[in-house]
Amino acid sequence: MPEPEGEPAGSPPPAPHQRPPHRGGGLLDAPAVRRWSALALAALGRAREDIDAINVYPVADGDTGTNLYLTVESAAQAVEAVFAAHETGATRPALSDAVRAMAHGALIGARGNSGTILAQLLRGMAQVLTTPGDEAHAAHADGPLLARALRRAADSAYGAVAHPVEGTVLTVATAAADGADAAGAADCAAVARAAHDAALAALGETPRHLAVLARAGVVDAGGRGFVTVLHTLVEALTGEAPARPGPRPPGDLVGPCAAAPADHTPGEAATEGPAYEVIYLLDAEDAAVERLRGRLDALGDSLVVVGGDGLWNVHVHVDDAGAAVEAGIEAGRPHRVRITHFGAQTAARPDAAQPPRERAPRAVVAVVPGEGLAELYAQGGATTVHARAGEPPASGELAEAIRRAHAHEVVLLPNDPELRHTAAAAAEQARGDGIRVALIPTRSAVQGIAALAVHEGGRRFDEDVVAMTSAAGATRHGAISVAERQSWTTVGICQAGDVLGLVDGDVAVIGTDLTDTARTVLDRMLSAGGEMVTLVLDDEVPEQVADLLERHVRTRHLAVDTVVYRGGRQGSPMLIGVE
Repeated sequence: MPEPEGEPAGSPPPAPHQRPPHRGGGLLDAPAVRRWSALALAALGRAREDIDAINVYPVADGDTGTNLYLTVESAAQAVEAVFAAHETGATRPALSDAVRAMAHGALIGARGNSGTILAQLLRGMAQVLTTPGDEAHAAHADGPLLARALRRAADSAYGAVAHPVEGTVLTVATAAADGADAAGAADCAAVARAAHDAALAALGETPRHLAVLARAGVVDAGGRGFVTVLHTLVEALTGEAPARPGPRPPGDLVGPCAAAPADHTPGEAATEGPAYEVIYLLDAEDAAVERLRGRLDALGDSLVVVGGDGLWNVHVHVDDAGAAVEAGIEAGRPHRVRITHFGAQTAARPDAAQPPRERAPRAVVAVVPGEGLAELYAQGGATTVHARAGEPPASGELAEAIRRAHAHEVVLLPNDPELRHTAAAAAEQARGDGIRVALIPTRSAVQGIAALAVHEGGRRFDEDVVAMTSAAGATRHGAISVAERQSWTTVGICQAGDVLGLVDGDVAVIGTDLTDTARTVLDRMLSAGGEMVTLVLDDEVPEQVADLLERHVRTRHLAVDTVVYRGGRQGSPMLIGVE
């Protein structure tokens, strides 16, 4: 097997994404899906700068490779989480578990037009590979089933795009499905190889469909990324990379099409387009999403809506970003909203005419669980990354936030013990860009608040980091949550709906009333002393609860001050900090 290419300096994939060993067989099972996601992430990590460089359609914003990488990173993390959940048991994940996780991870982490379409391609495959009642394929898929999955992927991607354009990743995905069908093989490896070869040939033809590609002398960036993903599928199934690698040098058309033929009128990219890219996840019913498609289609272009079963990823280019978000609010509940101004992206490119913005000496980047906390941290000067319950940010998203802070030195506050490895990987990526990054292992947003309170940009970097680390370490953290199901805890069995009081990450109290449980947690945390109590309440917690808890601290614990913040929808009713 050829030796793998080296990773780019400063951009190693997170530790959970190291390549799992190949065990052969040519069957698509759960371990093969795990290998595929890890190999795809590594390959896109190597190729993303080259893919960014050929990104000219639909908007020449130079981020297609990066968006695909971040999308696959989220998919790979979801697959790893499934395997981690089975490590303590005697069984391994089923194929359906792995492909469903890969598709869901891509959906919630999809970035840009290309990432959103890739998420739908993976979802289409998952719909076939997780067909209920198909006992013959419960453990693995054979060649015909993989071929059907690739066909569903292409068809569902076309259906997700409001106005499909030939010469894009849609064309390449259809060619892959055609190649898989033509193979007629029982072996998954043979089907995957045929799909890859057909997609590679179609990629070389993309400039014949889009004149903007022919003028630039490049192939479609999104299509090239998808070929890379198929390339790694072959490697995951066989242990050997295809003879002709997916990634190509910038400008190489991978085929005899240096220009569009004179007798063909290819599609054209608009010379001027909408000013903003708007992306958000949306909790909504199918009927509401159909109405949303119509409204967004009237507002802008490049509309792609993917997902289902109540969770959708919405992508659109518009001039009125607010109207696009308002349309989502009318349809359901949008979250993880990202708005990018294309003009700002162009101005930030190295070849822009205006001089680059000067870096700040120092910045703080923090992960926060709710909009209210994001506002609080922003008031303290921090750049924030929103983390919704069950949807942790990927390392690429944290690394992007570090770069967005635009500082020579950055203090990173993950505010969650589960993000330790992700934050470390993001810090390494940023260090590769020449940014000095210090990771303070904060375990809760209340520890991050304590650290931010003592942050002083005028101090030496090391002194500032030590002071912030000390403040975080001196803050005990607690939380009030509601049990979703019956489970074992460190203090006994809880039932669904029970109120749980956590101290330093462990369940310490099981109760039935939120206020009473919070009082007990506060008393336990303050039994060892304290000067300041910080309460961060979810928006759904009544104001009278905060009043009762403040009064309790004032009467039972003399000389202890209490400060209350509203955290927005933060995943748990209450966070508690004691300094």
